[in-house]
Amino acid sequence: MLGALARKIFGTPNDRKVKSARPLVARINALEDEAKARSDEGLIEKTRELQQRAQSGESLDALLPEAFANCREGARRALGLRAFDTQLMGGIFLHQGNIAEMKTGEGKTLVATFPAYLNALTGKGVHIVTVNDYLAKRDADWMSKVFAQLGMTTGVVVPFQPEPEKRQAYAADITYATNNELGFDYLRDNMKASIEEMVQRGHNFAIVDEVDSILIDEARTPLIISGPSQDRSDLYRAVDGFIPQLDESHYTIDEKTRNATFTEEGNEAVEQMLSAAGILPQGQTLYDPESTTIVHHISQALRAHKLFHRDQNYIVRDGEIVLIDEFTGRMMKGRRLSDGLHQAIEAKENVAIQPENVTLASVTFQNYFRLYNTLSGMTGTAATEAEEFAEIYKLGVVEVPTNRPIQRLDEHDRVYRTADEKYAAVVEAIKEANAKGQPILVGTTSIEKSEMLSGILTREGIAHNVLNARQHEAEAQIVADAGKPGAVTIATNMAGRGTDIQLGGNVEMKVMQALAADPEANPDTLRAQIEADHATDKQRVLDAGGLFVLATERHESRRIDNQLRGRSGRQGDPGRSLFFLSLEDDLMRIFGSERLEKVLSTLGMKEGEAIVHPWVNKSLERAQAKVEARNFDIRKQLLKFDDVMNDQRKAIFSQRLEIMETDELRDITADMRHQVIDDLIAEYMPPKSYPEQWDNDGLKAALRDSVNMDLPIADWATEEGTDQEIITERIKDATDAFMADKTAQFGEDTMRQVEKQILLQMIDQKWREHLVTLEHLRSVVGFRGYAQRDPLSEYKTEAFQLFESLLDGLRGDVTKQLSLIRPLTEAEREAMMRQFAEQQAAAQAAQHPEHAEAEGGAASAHAPGFDENDPATWGNPSRNDPCPCGSGKKFKHCHGAL
Repeated sequence: MLGALARKIFGTPNDRKVKSARPLVARINALEDEAKARSDEGLIEKTRELQQRAQSGESLDALLPEAFANCREGARRALGLRAFDTQLMGGIFLHQGNIAEMKTGEGKTLVATFPAYLNALTGKGVHIVTVNDYLAKRDADWMSKVFAQLGMTTGVVVPFQPEPEKRQAYAADITYATNNELGFDYLRDNMKASIEEMVQRGHNFAIVDEVDSILIDEARTPLIISGPSQDRSDLYRAVDGFIPQLDESHYTIDEKTRNATFTEEGNEAVEQMLSAAGILPQGQTLYDPESTTIVHHISQALRAHKLFHRDQNYIVRDGEIVLIDEFTGRMMKGRRLSDGLHQAIEAKENVAIQPENVTLASVTFQNYFRLYNTLSGMTGTAATEAEEFAEIYKLGVVEVPTNRPIQRLDEHDRVYRTADEKYAAVVEAIKEANAKGQPILVGTTSIEKSEMLSGILTREGIAHNVLNARQHEAEAQIVADAGKPGAVTIATNMAGRGTDIQLGGNVEMKVMQALAADPEANPDTLRAQIEADHATDKQRVLDAGGLFVLATERHESRRIDNQLRGRSGRQGDPGRSLFFLSLEDDLMRIFGSERLEKVLSTLGMKEGEAIVHPWVNKSLERAQAKVEARNFDIRKQLLKFDDVMNDQRKAIFSQRLEIMETDELRDITADMRHQVIDDLIAEYMPPKSYPEQWDNDGLKAALRDSVNMDLPIADWATEEGTDQEIITERIKDATDAFMADKTAQFGEDTMRQVEKQILLQMIDQKWREHLVTLEHLRSVVGFRGYAQRDPLSEYKTEAFQLFESLLDGLRGDVTKQLSLIRPLTEAEREAMMRQFAEQQAAAQAAQHPEHAEAEGGAASAHAPGFDENDPATWGNPSRNDPCPCGSGKKFKHCHGAL
């Protein structure tokens, strides 16, 4: 009560933030006439002036009013769009590193241009992040006109882009990209061998569109770059055949945690099947340590059958399992479930089983996006997750007022006893709205349910469109038609569609279609006719009550429900939203309160009757809040474990970068070598031990293995007055001289390149092995909880020890590799060249037998006595010249290779 009173007097924290932005908006508006008076060249000149001031140290906050005014004028000229005050306000909050919650249809795409332009003035680059490739390309194409008007460059990053093109896109002032591409490029960059090959140029400022979808919904699964491991498809197929033979007494399913486990009875049944099939050796049980792999396979097969459903969690397309994003209903091509689960689903659906993968590099979205100096985001629905944004990303959420008041009517949910009763009521509601010409958007939670409802409407003779992962390509057309009078559109989750449903239909889409059908038509006449028809259609829809959003189920997350609702009532349009639920819905069944079920039973509802009451809405929202809190805990736990790896990842990646940036690595490799020697001395000649206790032969053998040298350790150890320190110095001096001699043989430049390549190769190899070890540790550390030990503390301790051993192993391996390399002898080089020349000649003769003699004759005309098969006749070709052997490669990459 006191809180409500205080809010009335002082306003909410959100009201205060909005109020504080109003004076800035007024200053931008005051500069509008000045910006309008500039010529097109004047806008670009203003950009150059602002860039100079920003790069001279003037703060971006001080430049904001001028930059926003210039950008608004650029957008007005390029697109014919003048930003509203509320859009400027959204831009201000983004620049300040907040999440701007803006309702659907408020023009978030244009809002992003203001803070992007302002932050690009520093020359450090800005990333605008979208949820899919279509939106990245569309937004980049659309908004590049604004940036070009202001004299700035725009790039777009898409999958399978050639490296030079991608590098150019990242070098642009403003770069549009998907969250997946940004994360993968970061990982790929940190696997490159030189700075020149890297594509990203730092992490300065990012604006994340649909920020809740990217930073929350997708944050449960890390990005992983992997390589193939051994093929076990036969085992997957064999194990898959056992699951259909099990009954419900053999396993338990926990839908809340999405987990499936075998009961004791189930374990026995599976053990007998595996033994009979010869998969489990005679006398071995599932509880033996040797059975770990088999247990893992059978557990994943159980999860694949009982928790992953076709047309809900995935679809089968072109003989492949394609995952469906549960939050957006989109296909996630190229994404695979890890830990053998994807292979188990492939076996279940009897498609080709791809080999399991080994992790080469991984990062979570949480840790990737925390690399940015400033992070901000936009979405229509963030307020329900404000706590998570604040705790994990240090992002505040500001609700930006709508340009016009919302007129949508949000009705109370209707709850039915059974799904059949619910769908019968849904069809009646659709018929009723359809009869008066009202467009209807029907929301479903899966492909399966959208197609089932489509079947019912077809039988009832109601014309409709279906938008789900199967109709992915027709998305723009279906959404463009969804606002036409009497249109019925069934859609899976509408998050991140990036396209507004316009009442009366989409004019631009109609014009494009008409021009495609009749290219000879006059575009202006055609547009005028279409706009007149559209005005009539829009008025019919407005009279019918605007867009009717009818949802057939509540989602686990309130945000997804709000996103669906937000499709109606854009820019002050009228609209209506209504949710139809049943006690058989997943959310009600798994998370709904038992009290609600008791109330409904007590009321003695008749068949087909619904309960409609504000209390029901509150009860459901509490159930959703519980699920959201549980999912937040899962993500928080994932992040705590990934933070441990993240510190190590940063250390390794920064070490790689340092190695790539420097040309002088002699000191680094010498330090590593000296550390290896110190460790060996400590092991074989421990401190405070007597000379007779030293293991001289052991040290000699270890040095032979580590530094490739035979040293008279026993002679040194028997000399009068010799201690560990003196022997250490002698070994270090001897190895330093050995490596100096090697450098002289190779040449200074070549030796530096060799050191760099060996260092990078060893770091990558050790890091890959380390990732696999950490994965295994992560999968078993949870069991420590049974011993009353905190799994996270245990993981931190052991991960640190593993990282220390990684560094020790790295020093040893680099030292050993460098000690073993040597230049080829003249005889070896000649033999190698001869062998290579013979192979080349044989290959050429096989390809062009008729030219073999002629080519031999032509080559001999190269110089007196020249023979391409005899390197002794080549003289001294430069390292960058074509190789005289005729391979077409440079000499340094062919016969001149070390």
